[in-house]
Amino acid sequence: MNTPLSRRTALQAAGATALAAGLTNLTATAARADESGRHAARKLVTYPRPSSMPTNTSFKVRVRTAPDGDWQTLDIWRPQLEEINPTTGSGKVYNTSMVYFDFQGSVEIEVTYLKGGTTKARVRPDALGITPELGGDTLVFTLDEPCDVVVQINDEIFDALHVITNHVDCNPPSADDPDVIYFGPGDHTVSGNILTVPSGKTVYLAGGAVLRAQVFFKDVEKAALKGHGMLYAGPGGVLCEGSKNIRVQDVIIMNPNGYAGTFGESENIHVKKARSFSSKGNGDGFDVFSSSRIVFDGCFMRNSDDCFAIYTHRWDYYGDTRDITIQNCTLWADVAHPINVGTHGNTDAPEVIENLVIRNLDILDHREPQMNYQGCIALNPGDANLIKNVRIEDVRIEDFRWGQVIYMKVMYNPKYNTGIGRGIENVYVKNLSYTGTHANPSMFLGYDADHAIKNVTFENLVINGVVIADSMKKPSWYYTTDAIQWFYNEHVTNLKFLTTAEAEAATAS
Repeated sequence: MNTPLSRRTALQAAGATALAAGLTNLTATAARADESGRHAARKLVTYPRPSSMPTNTSFKVRVRTAPDGDWQTLDIWRPQLEEINPTTGSGKVYNTSMVYFDFQGSVEIEVTYLKGGTTKARVRPDALGITPELGGDTLVFTLDEPCDVVVQINDEIFDALHVITNHVDCNPPSADDPDVIYFGPGDHTVSGNILTVPSGKTVYLAGGAVLRAQVFFKDVEKAALKGHGMLYAGPGGVLCEGSKNIRVQDVIIMNPNGYAGTFGESENIHVKKARSFSSKGNGDGFDVFSSSRIVFDGCFMRNSDDCFAIYTHRWDYYGDTRDITIQNCTLWADVAHPINVGTHGNTDAPEVIENLVIRNLDILDHREPQMNYQGCIALNPGDANLIKNVRIEDVRIEDFRWGQVIYMKVMYNPKYNTGIGRGIENVYVKNLSYTGTHANPSMFLGYDADHAIKNVTFENLVINGVVIADSMKKPSWYYTTDAIQWFYNEHVTNLKFLTTAEAEAATAS
């Protein structure tokens, strides 16, 4: 649809009454500070959940500015998640819990598990080093900077609490800005459930806003989707086709009927601190097709399929994919891969996926019974795709339920492919760690001599605290991969495992 952009339309979309009501839920201090533009030392902004939105009853959550602010009780939102039965292939949907708010300074968060019987609590990612104080069924912890965390009680996978936080937006756009399509607090729909964004316009979802629609960027430039609100359900969260210079920032995409975001034949896209929860079949997070110069930065993804998928041709998208960065993200894949690269392409006119950077990630979970779809990070070229020039750095993988740490396979999967992948070349993996006991052996499988894996280097690979290197002490007839029960076949050449000192010495020479 084409959305009118008059001042009147913008105000109608905002819902002036809902906006006024929503502002009353700001703390008085936060509201005054926002209006004046002055930054107080401590600030907390919470948002109401519209009564039309479902909730969950497992938790009570309160928050206050640390150390002695007034407690505020947070509304609980209900994302949905999925688990696949490996015997039947059927999926079971679970309700989970989420809260979100904005703050400046430090905050103290109090979480009570209302079902009782709490024996232990964990705040993830583990790399944050947060140890909650637990008393009975209530735990307390502090955040000094906005970040997204998962609170698990008694190792519950689905009956968990997801805490999403942002910096306070001290300069939000005006509802009557002619370049803004503004949605204020409350539940909103648009005709046809698709909001088409013209060039130069920003869709702004204020905190507490829920938009039940897909946001569609079609052949446009310099447009955006921003704000601390939510895209809910709808035919799919964000669809970006043939567009350039697009920004998506801070929004939550919950329970879409499809991918949280699709980026096809687009360039210069920046997705910052977007969040995604999904439970539907093929419920990917963000998928890229035949696009270039795309950055995903600071995203929290919990999906019932790949959190990120990077491809070339599929459907009506054609062309190479290059210069893709995934950084500073937290990933949880209830189905399939946290990151998957290469499955779909164009066998008749081969394409390339190149110049990928994957860095500073926390991977919290990965569960996939099918061997062909395992790997916290999977490089799986099919359809004559060539994957080359990949840099993976500073990736922390916590123990997951079912899968592999890393999987590289030049593949021909007749379910999805019309041809064999061309190969994988020049992959450098630095400071990747896995701590756990559930990982299957990681596999490196070239297809044949003409469709091979070449030049893969691991620097400072740490498995359960042990640095894996070709120079480590082992029987002379052992492969390095035998030490960690990984496997590579005869169509993998120049696979190296180095310590940091060895890598630095090799560079110096």
